[in-house]
Amino acid sequence: MKLLVCISKAPDTTSKIAFTDGNTKFDENGVQYIVNPYDEWYALVRALELVEANGGTVTTITVGTAADEPTIRKGLAIGAHEAVRVDAEAIDPFFVAKQIAEYAKANAFDMVLTGKETINYNGAQIGGMVAELMDLPYVSMAEKMDVAGTVATLERDAAGGVEIVEVNMPFVVSASKGMAEQRIPNMRGIMAARKKPLNVVAPVAFENTTSVASYELPDAKSDCKYFTVDQIDELVNALHNEAKVI
Repeated sequence: MKLLVCISKAPDTTSKIAFTDGNTKFDENGVQYIVNPYDEWYALVRALELVEANGGTVTTITVGTAADEPTIRKGLAIGAHEAVRVDAEAIDPFFVAKQIAEYAKANAFDMVLTGKETINYNGAQIGGMVAELMDLPYVSMAEKMDVAGTVATLERDAAGGVEIVEVNMPFVVSASKGMAEQRIPNMRGIMAARKKPLNVVAPVAFENTTSVASYELPDAKSDCKYFTVDQIDELVNALHNEAKVI
């Protein structure tokens, strides 16, 4: 079994978010990056579980610059056999999907896994785009996946219940919470990651199709107003006259 897992970086949730260049560029100064949790905890770990049970290899792929290599190495420390970095800045989702699809097509993977979305953009676009560019079946937001031979059975939430899908390899899947349990890299894995191959490949020629007009921070949260158990009348008055319906 030959599996490809898409890995991206995201700012740590404690990072202070700011923008530069007239609010058109994310300010990376002082930002600590992590592996996008949906990519790491669910897509990568489930891929490793499948290979551990059935044999094969797990390769991660990231579209990014040399600055992304610490997060790529974490994927190797968790257990991936090798990593690929497409040497280009990941700005446009379609551009990223094109790079992944071209590499995947050239190397005949049985399955391409992504997280359901990134926690910084929440776009949930890459998986569907990769599947379309590769002309492969796509199962989005899967919460469970079992494999028997060349057939995978997946489960995902549906209105009022659970949808069960069967698909033949090769295919593309985006992994949601429930697909696997987070793994913490141990010292042996961290040391081994230094020796595992991290292959840098040139991007295929493809123009970004979008550009950022501007970023905007959300409105600051208002202060909370507290009432004691003896202030029922004041609470009712505030709910009628001050509370905002969202």
